[in-house]
Amino acid sequence: MAFARPQKKDPLNEEQLLEYAVGALARRMRTVRDLKRLMRTRVEPGEPGEQLMDAVCARLKELGYLSDKRFAADYTRVRVEHEKLGRRRVQQALAQKGIHKDLIATTLTAAYEGVDELALVRAYIAKKRLQQPTGADAQKQTTRLVGRLMRAGFSSRTVFKVLREWDLPLDVDALEGGADSDSYAEPDE
Repeated sequence: MAFARPQKKDPLNEEQLLEYAVGALARRMRTVRDLKRLMRTRVEPGEPGEQLMDAVCARLKELGYLSDKRFAADYTRVRVEHEKLGRRRVQQALAQKGIHKDLIATTLTAAYEGVDELALVRAYIAKKRLQQPTGADAQKQTTRLVGRLMRAGFSSRTVFKVLREWDLPLDVDALEGGADSDSYAEPDE
C-alpha cells in the first residue's frame, strides 16, 4: 500500500503567519531561530519568505511575545531550580537553541551567581536517586556515576569532591586522571 504524499500548503500571508507564530508561542516558549524554523515551512521559499518572517518576528518583539533574552533567563532558571543541572549543560543547550554566546554568558553568570555547585551536585544526586557505589563492581559504578554527573554539566573538580566525601574503598584519584576541569562529555538526550 502506497502512502499519499502530503499536499503542499499555500504560503501564508503576514496576518496568517503572525497568527500561526502566536499559536506556536502560546504552546511553548521559543527562540527567534526556533520560531523561524517553524515558520519557514509556511512561507514561500527565498527572499520574500525571509522578509515576511523577519517582519513577523519584529512585530512579535514589539508586542513582547518573543524575546531571546527572556527565553534564556527562563530556560536557565528552570534547569537550575527544577532539574538541578550544571552550568555547562545549560550553556550547551542554550547554544543549541540558537542563543548568542554573549547572551548565554550574561544569563549564566546571573543564574549561577549565588549557586553553590557542590550543593547543586548533591541536589541532583538526591533528585535522581543516585546511590553510593558499593559491592564488587564499585569501580564500574563509580565510573558510570562520574560520567553521568559530567553529562549533567558539573565540573570534574566538584564531582570528585562529592565522590571523596563518600569514602569509597577505591582510588578516586585514578578515575580523575583523564578528566580535567575543562573537559565535558556530550549529553545523551
